[in-house]
Amino acid sequence: SKTMVEKTLKVLRTRRFHVLALPSETQSATLASGSTPTTTSTTTANQSKKQTKEKFGKKDKSTVTNTTKTAQRGGIVVMSEEAAILKYLSTHEVIEDSHPWSESQKLDHKAVVGAVKSLQVDAYVQTEDLSFSYYTLSDEAKTILTNGSQEVLVLKAIEKAEGGSLSMPELQTAVGKNIAKIGMGNCMKQKWIKKDGGNLVSVVSSNDVQDSVQEGLQAVQAASGNVSAVNDTVIAGLKRRKLVSLATRKSLKISKGPNYALTRVKKAADLTKEMLESGAWKTTPFKSYNFLTLGEKVGGGYLHPLLKVRAEFRKILMQMGFQEMPTNKWVESSFWNFDSLFQPQSHPARDAHDTFFIKEPRETISVPEDYYERVKTMHEKGGAGSIGYRYDFQRHEAFKNLLRTHTTAISSQMLYKLATQEGGFQPARYFSIDRVFRNETMDATHLCEFHQVEGLVADYDLSLGDLIGTIETFFKKIGIEKLRFKPAFNPYTEPSMEVFGYHPILKKWTEIGNSGIFRPEMLAPMGLPENVRVIAWGLSLERPTMIKYKIDNIRDLFGHKVEMARTRTAPVCRF
Repeated sequence: SKTMVEKTLKVLRTRRFHVLALPSETQSATLASGSTPTTTSTTTANQSKKQTKEKFGKKDKSTVTNTTKTAQRGGIVVMSEEAAILKYLSTHEVIEDSHPWSESQKLDHKAVVGAVKSLQVDAYVQTEDLSFSYYTLSDEAKTILTNGSQEVLVLKAIEKAEGGSLSMPELQTAVGKNIAKIGMGNCMKQKWIKKDGGNLVSVVSSNDVQDSVQEGLQAVQAASGNVSAVNDTVIAGLKRRKLVSLATRKSLKISKGPNYALTRVKKAADLTKEMLESGAWKTTPFKSYNFLTLGEKVGGGYLHPLLKVRAEFRKILMQMGFQEMPTNKWVESSFWNFDSLFQPQSHPARDAHDTFFIKEPRETISVPEDYYERVKTMHEKGGAGSIGYRYDFQRHEAFKNLLRTHTTAISSQMLYKLATQEGGFQPARYFSIDRVFRNETMDATHLCEFHQVEGLVADYDLSLGDLIGTIETFFKKIGIEKLRFKPAFNPYTEPSMEVFGYHPILKKWTEIGNSGIFRPEMLAPMGLPENVRVIAWGLSLERPTMIKYKIDNIRDLFGHKVEMARTRTAPVCRF
């Protein structure tokens, strides 16, 4: 009804849509009768559009148009494609073929197909695909239609020559090089001409020969290229000479759809605030939701190469019987990070040049007091066969908070729990793979933060042979079979060893980790039995990842310079 249309237009105008002006009562009657509307509505629409531009600016291009809108082209009032289709279907049941129909309506066929697809979405029309095969003529074929085939032109040229004879150069001058080349061969094949010394002479009269090529092309042209209307033998000959080619024209058979109406009403996609305020939602048609359709592909969810190597390391260590330690706490106290490992408070690693200390909160709240006292005594006076460091152990130094410099801070806490657990000590295997922080100068091989892989075994009467065997088993599983061990020094392990592996790509020995047996001075304050030994080893996660993915600069692997494309295309890690 007119009232409903006015309400809809009012809502649309409040949403800053440009709406063509409603036609007058006389024009509405004209539209309803199917007659061609006058250009007055077009003029009014243009004035309305101009006013909208002045109101909202030139950038606002949102428009809502009626499918029966008109435009004036060269003095002739032309309907839009959608309007023309809907109007035609109001008096006809079907458009048999969209291609000839478009030509009869003086409309572009591609634009008509686009309009049909749009109408089909809202079920105003329904379609069937049509396919029509036909022959098209080449440029050479069009020339033959006008002048005749090359062989006939050659024959006529020889006949007209003085003495009925031409040499090849003279023939090329008379008809052209290309025509002479093609025509002479075909004339000789059909025995229309023959060679007489160095010249060509005619054998038959041009009046007695039939130009079958031109006639075949005329038949194709007369049939508008219709495949079934032309003799197969004729077509085969024309195809051999590449004078015709088969083409396919796609078109549509169009009929009324379930929601057909003379005028298309655009359905709203969303319920808006303005619709709720004005009440227009009660009469506004909405597009139906397709809850089965798939959304756009999410451009994320790719695993970083470090995470892929980490997942593979975790799998290997769990297969070896190790249990993962909870390492999700990056801030530790100096007590667990250094003191519990029997690392003196004067050690250079505890300087601000090597460690990130926390300003707020500056100190931890508490540590196990009885354990703290035993650690303090071990540092100051010694024990378990050691004389200690013989210095004044400072509480405020032990309570300083920092970003952990190694995951061994978690290892010491796990060993303390292992010693004090109900039921007493039980042998255990632990591992961790997590981030650590050190105040280092960044370069191609060093960062201020990196990932540490650490493993430890706590059991009775373990030896250096057990440590070497465990390390060899792990590295063999990640593909490094050639290993060397070199004596080294660590504050909390004795003996200590650096681990070197042979790199088959670089063709050299490379340091890949560190290892050792935890010192008695570290284990005794925890309360572990005297004959319990703890073997431990560790390596960075970045170095094997760089080797695996052939990355030269660590900053290309981890940090703000990492290319997202590398993350997306990195293969699955398998050792």
